[in-house]
Amino acid sequence: ATTACTDQSEPASAAGTVTVTGPLCAALPTGTEPGNPTALAGLPVDQALTWMPTLTTFEAALRTSGLLTDLHQDGITLLAPTDDAFAKKFSEDTWDTLMTRDHDKLRTLLKAHLITGTHSLDELAAARTGTTLDGVTLTVTRTGDTTRFGDTADAVCADYLATGARIHLVNAVLGPLPTTADGSGHRAH
Repeated sequence: ATTACTDQSEPASAAGTVTVTGPLCAALPTGTEPGNPTALAGLPVDQALTWMPTLTTFEAALRTSGLLTDLHQDGITLLAPTDDAFAKKFSEDTWDTLMTRDHDKLRTLLKAHLITGTHSLDELAAARTGTTLDGVTLTVTRTGDTTRFGDTADAVCADYLATGARIHLVNAVLGPLPTTADGSGHRAH
């Protein structure tokens, strides 16, 4: 993946400047930095994800699960949990098991973060719901500057564009798997 990033030039967005919003956006590439929102708008979603430094776990899970190729369909919205969100949700042992052996559970978990159609954060908030590829209808609520999915995940940097996709970074993992992290950051013994 690293070679692909350094060998490719980032195309400029045909739509002009892309504006992203949320508290995490300031920590992500901006302006003319590699991986800035406008440059990512012209890339396929799998390539765009490789430029987002806080989504390495999500991107790796999509690749491992085989779902990344499904994202090339036109019209998908990703509710992409940050690396910190995965660390809060899963112990290292549980995550390793999902990534190496439990691909069916991993696919189910990831489908809880994918919505058919390219929806801006404002559109999802106005609709008040979004149905994920795993068939669950998430409530979407906006309170002030915060937009929440379900009762756990807040958008922390929203409205990245990629070819045929919209990406919203969220601060929690959605889906049916229970939390296994104990907060210590260490492997279970």
